[in-house]
Amino acid sequence: MNFKSGFIGIIGRPNAGKSTLLNAIMNTKVAITTNKPQTTRNTIRGIKTTDDYQLIFVDTPGIHKAHHELGRQMNKQAFSTISGVDLIYYIVDGTKTFTEADQMIVRAIQNIEVPAFLVVNKLDKLNESQKYDALTYWQQKADFAEIIPISALKEKNLETLIDVTLSYLTDGVMYYPKEQTIDYPEEFMITEIIREKVLTCTQQEIPHSVAVILEKLLYKNDTMIINAVIYVERDSQKGMLIGKNGSMIKKIDTLAREDIEYRFGCKVYLEVFIRVEKDWRNKTKQLHELGYLAEKD
Repeated sequence: MNFKSGFIGIIGRPNAGKSTLLNAIMNTKVAITTNKPQTTRNTIRGIKTTDDYQLIFVDTPGIHKAHHELGRQMNKQAFSTISGVDLIYYIVDGTKTFTEADQMIVRAIQNIEVPAFLVVNKLDKLNESQKYDALTYWQQKADFAEIIPISALKEKNLETLIDVTLSYLTDGVMYYPKEQTIDYPEEFMITEIIREKVLTCTQQEIPHSVAVILEKLLYKNDTMIINAVIYVERDSQKGMLIGKNGSMIKKIDTLAREDIEYRFGCKVYLEVFIRVEKDWRNKTKQLHELGYLAEKD
């Protein structure tokens, strides 16, 4: 087989399993995953290279009905990303039904002249009859180049997905060095790890209103020194994140530090602060500073 390469955009609703699929294909953790909707907020690239191919997977924020400027920017970023790829994976949860957000995605896909795969995920949760019904239901929603059932969590049928993907690609360019697996800076990875621990440890009120920014990142005597700020929108949320006698913030700090040490292979000194910034999700200045806007409006 001739060497093949290409960019694959991954799009879908929140919690459809986009990041889980990316991590499974990459066989390592590239994107953070939680059971909270809208975990992914930025475009994330995972690069899978073998002797035969290099596939650049572009994970995007979940498409949803936006209620604030952050949500609108996340949708805008997702749609913008898939306009510049060679192939699209439209990931759907096979246990769910078609929604307004799905209609938005289908319209966008139909306006882009690249092959789009309908990838029906979470079929491990269904019996054979339910699988057939789910595939039949979803394939009637639009015309797709391929319809491929998978379980990202159980890593089922992923080899088929890759094989079919390669049959649609024609590029033979090595876009990235063979050993490179991600295309984002270490600062971004660190803030995502901290945000993941916040999402994992806290209740429903916190996740959508939290963001993380680094104020300091330096190396000293083989130790990574990090000062990070967690943004929330209300004083009550700050209290929840601190916890009784500081128990919650200590838990988040410890889990994040252990994960960062594992990822970077060095000792980490992490200090986390919490800052209240009311309604930051609707403020252009804050969204720009937090990396959710490409440039100031």
